[in-house]
Amino acid sequence: MKQKRHFKIREIIREKPIETQEELAVELRKEGFNVTQATVSRDIKELKLIKVLRDNEHYCYAEPEKTSISSDRLLKMFKESIISFDTAENLIVIKTSSGTASAVGEAIDGLNWSDIVGTVAGDNTILVIAKSKKVVNDILKKFEEIMR
Repeated sequence: MKQKRHFKIREIIREKPIETQEELAVELRKEGFNVTQATVSRDIKELKLIKVLRDNEHYCYAEPEKTSISSDRLLKMFKESIISFDTAENLIVIKTSSGTASAVGEAIDGLNWSDIVGTVAGDNTILVIAKSKKVVNDILKKFEEIMR
């Protein structure tokens, strides 16, 4: 059932501009899938869907490119999406434009920095977990360099 649902999700996002998980859930229900927002959220994460700007107006779900996303494109997305940084101990909280946190989180994960244990992304917030609070300022400096 999950494979069929994943196939249908890919089909839906190719054919229609889907901006929210709820919109995707509605489309899946129309196709006969009994899904909740939580199921759709897990599917999006498993499929590694990202949000991309369509028609210079709306961020919509899309499949990641098969080849690695170019570093220029990641840098541009990183610069345009991040609103603010905050810290607490070994944690960095990044606020982003609505719908872009997942893509920014994926970009951060792709950096493969040894000081970052991992990231958790929501709709507009990313939690970056640093190895220790000693390295948090170094990570922030690197993020700020990318932002320039």
